[in-house]
Amino acid sequence: MSEASLINAAGRFDNEEAHIESNEIHDVMVAQGLPAYTEMTRRGFGFQAMAVAAVAGLVVRPSTTAMFTLFNGESTAGGKSYIIDRIFTHCLVSVAAQGRFLLYACIHPQGMTKPTSELAASATNMTGLSGRTYSGNGVLNLALACVDNGWFPVSSSTDYELTGILPGAGLVANIEGRLIVPPQGGISLQVVTSANTATFCSGLSWYEEVLDLVL
Repeated sequence: MSEASLINAAGRFDNEEAHIESNEIHDVMVAQGLPAYTEMTRRGFGFQAMAVAAVAGLVVRPSTTAMFTLFNGESTAGGKSYIIDRIFTHCLVSVAAQGRFLLYACIHPQGMTKPTSELAASATNMTGLSGRTYSGNGVLNLALACVDNGWFPVSSSTDYELTGILPGAGLVANIEGRLIVPPQGGISLQVVTSANTATFCSGLSWYEEVLDLVL
């Protein structure tokens, strides 16, 4: 004989209890009241960073040079992981010829060597997704010599401005948690393009949370 169970939920602000109901086949009836990432952002866990200085793309598959790197400086004992939400790049200077570009990313596992230098505040825009100042342990670096832990495309390709030396084209890859940077690990970005004289400003957004990672 099965026993019936009753589940209640309490409101965040008024602590008033409400019943959680199911339909005729016992699916729990829920509805999302706010957009998907509102709660993490509200709690101050979301951040974004983008390089101000443009870096030239590659005309070959990436290996040991990164255009943009975010190092997770959290402790391996109970430290936060960086949950990647999106990756993006903006072609700041194009060439006067038809060409395309796409985004690559590389996850560096726990044990990555911390970059010896980090970007000055003037070299990047780095802020919380709710406008708060970043005070975490992330370290940013441009043109970092890194270990090739496996580069993979994270976007489709797009064309850049044909007139030349003009900005305009950009790419956004919605990762939505498919990539996670562990404590003392990192993520590097690179743009593969038709011409190595095309330059790009790249960056990403992420959420910081303690996770029980299987490493």
